[in-house]
Amino acid sequence: MNVFKREMKASWKSLVFWSIGLVFIVGSGMGKYAALEGSGDSINELLGQMPASLRAIFGIGSLDVSTVVGYYGLLYLYLLIMAGIHAAMLGSTIISKEERDKTAEFLFVKPISRTTVISAKLAAAVAIVIIFNGITLISSIIFVDGVNEGAPITSEIMWLMGGMFMLQLLFLFFSTAIAACVRNSKLAIPISTGVLLVTFLLSVGMELTSKLDKLRYATPFKYFEAKTILHDGGYDMSFVVLSCLLMAVFMVMTYGFYRQRDLSL
Repeated sequence: MNVFKREMKASWKSLVFWSIGLVFIVGSGMGKYAALEGSGDSINELLGQMPASLRAIFGIGSLDVSTVVGYYGLLYLYLLIMAGIHAAMLGSTIISKEERDKTAEFLFVKPISRTTVISAKLAAAVAIVIIFNGITLISSIIFVDGVNEGAPITSEIMWLMGGMFMLQLLFLFFSTAIAACVRNSKLAIPISTGVLLVTFLLSVGMELTSKLDKLRYATPFKYFEAKTILHDGGYDMSFVVLSCLLMAVFMVMTYGFYRQRDLSL
């Protein structure tokens, strides 16, 4: 029984719908940039009239949104949120759905170990994340090139997508660990997406007050910020190392807890 193929087949419809939404966000966002540029008004001045709290929520920060790369950096925050939610829901579902759908007995009566099942499920989830990220990259390059009248920014987009990929993997493996730990499989998605929302709100709060700066390691949305990647031309390696360590811990938790748990058949 090929669990990997089974999971890929079961997830393709969801991936299509999420991808359509993603392409729409990128296309409409860059279309808005073209409209604002064509109006002759300064985008920075228009957005600068917003209250500081709204600017923080919209992720404007120190980005120069009058440039195409700065505006895409603004759009990048929404792509991060969407990609994070998709990864969290994917990880929770791919681990807990056997109990939710009452198919655990069908799967585990086969001559296959739990370790093999988990490995195949994680491989399928990572493959889906790679496809999702690739669609984001390609659509971003196409739509940005359509409105960009200056130097190409393909390399900047690729750096941003690399950061988004790391965040996707973080929430993916975090959600698989949660799904493997909790007894009630229905709680996996609410817990995973709830943690994602809290970490995002924490990142917004850090934009409003410097008193929360010490908590920057507690929110992945601060690990791969557009302003840091675009201004510094790369990633903060401390966040990269921390991300890899967290992913390793979450993977160990996923294997360990799932092998020991009593499945609801």
